[in-house]
Amino acid sequence: MSIAFGIYRLQQTDIQIEQVENRLAQIRQTLENDAEARQANSRLAETKENWHKAEQRLRQYEAEAESQRLKIEQHEASLYGGTVQNPKELQDLQNEIAALKRQLAALEDKQLQAMLECEEAEREYASAQAAREVTLARLGAQNKGLNDELVSLERDLQRLYAERQAITTAMPANLLTQYENLRQSRHGRALATVSDNSCDACGTTLTAAIQQAARSPAQIAFCPTCGRILYAG
Repeated sequence: MSIAFGIYRLQQTDIQIEQVENRLAQIRQTLENDAEARQANSRLAETKENWHKAEQRLRQYEAEAESQRLKIEQHEASLYGGTVQNPKELQDLQNEIAALKRQLAALEDKQLQAMLECEEAEREYASAQAAREVTLARLGAQNKGLNDELVSLERDLQRLYAERQAITTAMPANLLTQYENLRQSRHGRALATVSDNSCDACGTTLTAAIQQAARSPAQIAFCPTCGRILYAG
């Protein structure tokens, strides 16, 4: 096996490792931070709070209306019970009862409106609850596929790490250092292949001597422009 071919194998392995690690990061982010689930939960909490507030308003109007009816009953008991004899006091009672009944009518209108709003809020909560269940069920099925893929990719990654270890163990330390330095300075690509007499990374036309060196099993050739190691398979 030529020196350049060993570097070529190492780079291909590193590219695969990079792709697998990127995909693993995407899957983990999806599993840990699902926007749809958060939105469904937020909508459910919002509609539940709205329903709770609507019920509170309804209970308040019901209590106020009941208190108003009690006042009316008390005043009517005084009016018709014979305890009040003074004509002016009787007239005042009648007027107050009429005012209380007008207030009661207004409260009953508010109570009816609050009842309608409460029913609508309950329907919205039930709708949000059903939508959340559908969303979570769909995401559960989707996430099962993602979890299966995660397990498979983690196995692939372990295999690729083992392959990389085998390649680098057989490689001279100074060459490995040179490869790693080029990899860092050349956006993860330390090696370029020779294609149509050119460097496939930067497009520089290569001399016959450089191409010959790139084919040699015992030599290392470099692109004169981008500085990458050259491999002519």
